[in-house]
Amino acid sequence: MEIQIICDRIATIKGKREALIRLLEQPDLGTLRIDVNQALEEIDDLLEDFDRTFPAQS
Repeated sequence: MEIQIICDRIATIKGKREALIRLLEQPDLGTLRIDVNQALEEIDDLLEDFDRTFPAQS
């Protein structure tokens, strides 16, 4: 896979991360908050791995 395609997909993931953060601000999230937090942790791990693997691309 071409690096530009990977970078584009990472940019999409970063945008979705922001949507999850906005979702966390909702007071009526209930038990879904656990799943949103887990998704954020996994996205953060993915972004860290990407930055370590392709430091010049971040």
